Amino acid sequence: MQQVARTGARVARPGRGAGPVIVLARLGFLTLLILLWWLASRHGGRNIIPTPAATAEAALRLWSEGRLQTALGDSLRVFVGGFVAAALVGIPLGALMGTVRILGRTLDVFVYALAATPRVAFIPLIILLLGLGVEAKTFIVFLGAVMPIILNTYAGVLDADEELVEMARSTGASSWRIYGHVILPGALPFLVVGLRLGATIGLINTVVAELYTAVRGLGGLLAIYGNTFRMAEYFVIVLTLALVGVAVTEALRLLEARLARWRAPAGN
Repeated sequence: MQQVARTGARVARPGRGAGPVIVLARLGFLTLLILLWWLASRHGGRNIIPTPAATAEAALRLWSEGRLQTALGDSLRVFVGGFVAAALVGIPLGALMGTVRILGRTLDVFVYALAATPRVAFIPLIILLLGLGVEAKTFIVFLGAVMPIILNTYAGVLDADEELVEMARSTGASSWRIYGHVILPGALPFLVVGLRLGATIGLINTVVAELYTAVRGLGGLLAIYGNTFRMAEYFVIVLTLALVGVAVTEALRLLEARLARWRAPAGN
């Protein structure tokens, strides 16, 4: 996991925004996907794969009826609550594990074990303890999102440049100053990768939670339209989930770019 975090951290460099060429390339690829979608709907049967036009009509209908907004609001409330709680717990815990080495070596095996356990295995127990309401769904999202945040923050703190730390100590810098100006800026790419992974898993767990608990939100509509083979509406929900995922990822990318200036002194 640490090696994965390092690889992801090297790829996720701040400041690499989507320039005009990238935007045009993405639009071209999106056009190609829509064309392939249209061809699949024509040759695969419209009852199985709806056309883009039929999906757009279903989206307008769901929006005008208010179903899409209501479901999206329910899902976002669960997702944001679980993800924010995961960040508030995962970042300090991962940083503490990386700073207090004996604590990290004691806890990391248990964190890895919990991260490797499918979250679905905990859902019956969570339902028994918290019921079928928002609390249970939020905790399921939290449980999925917190693991990558802890592990990547832990890996980032462990990856701190020892030479920079020793140099800072030799100049008489306090432990808090070293932590704030050397260790945390160096761990920033790892932390952002952890947040992205946590957000992705959290969004997946949002749908899972809504399927296994009270059938509400986007996951609930996904189950209803899938079970009744209303494929145009089903595609609307799938695309909505994809758009939410893109929005969250891009928001975290912008956050990383905003924090790039704070990290810059540590990289010089």
